[in-house]
Amino acid sequence: MNASNQTLSYEAVLRELAQEDERVVVMTAENRAAIRNLPPLLGKRFIDVGISEQTMIGVAAGLSLRGRRPVCHALATFLTLRAYEFIRDDLGIPNLPAVLVGGVPGFLSDANGPTHQAIDDVALMRTIPNVRVVCPADEHELADALPELIAQGSPCYVRHIAMQPAFAHKQRFELGKAEVLKEGDEIGILSYGLVSRECYAAASLLEQQGRSVRLVHLSSLKPIDEAAIFQTLSSCKTTFTVEDHLLTGGLFSIVAELCARRGKSPGRLVPFALEERWFVPTLLKNVLEHEGFSGERLAERITRTLSA
Repeated sequence: MNASNQTLSYEAVLRELAQEDERVVVMTAENRAAIRNLPPLLGKRFIDVGISEQTMIGVAAGLSLRGRRPVCHALATFLTLRAYEFIRDDLGIPNLPAVLVGGVPGFLSDANGPTHQAIDDVALMRTIPNVRVVCPADEHELADALPELIAQGSPCYVRHIAMQPAFAHKQRFELGKAEVLKEGDEIGILSYGLVSRECYAAASLLEQQGRSVRLVHLSSLKPIDEAAIFQTLSSCKTTFTVEDHLLTGGLFSIVAELCARRGKSPGRLVPFALEERWFVPTLLKNVLEHEGFSGERLAERITRTLSA
């Protein structure tokens, strides 16, 4: 893919990659929102299995064994939960190259109730050996990441983010590499996906109050940039992990596990996540406000925590 195409939409980049490489097969479990224009262009290389995520993963494994590079689409909660065993057994164990794109993850399922809320997807997918986990902040970063995710040769779960740029990205996507958006030594913020845009807004508000903030966007959660995490923990007085995910198994768990494994102290580490509950189903703006994850609410929560 040409570097000039990095600002194209996810669908446009996927179309270009499929046209350049006949190994690429686009699949869906009746979830065409992000790829609705591809069927007439790809013909037999576009496969819709219907509402059957397990079948999609099984077919993707078979195609991978025959040299294809499947890119699979389904709602994130059904992709990771309903097809979990198939991802583990058919893709993870044999380490087959397939990209699994989960739609409306985390808070993006906004008005849907608990059955449709993918807030445990990171925890599930990162437990499977060989499966990579990627959570872009916006559609541009997702599109930028796609060529590497298809080419890297292992199964990969990626949260689909169909939103405009969250902030001015300082670098191209690289698997296992964090993006340091702000440098500071008082408050550390580690985040990924949708909430990274809210963290950026919160960090800007905190800077206006005279606070020094180090903001790190971790679009690659597995593999993860350990150096960026430990640099944040060691240089900042208090570090916050912020995620639209359950507390168990997400970024906070990853950071705590890394510290325990490496024998390092995390210092003051504070998680902002969903603790033993699902979020209120309403429009995204209201979800962020109600759950305390809008930029303004995050800045307030951080300030209140530091004052306690």
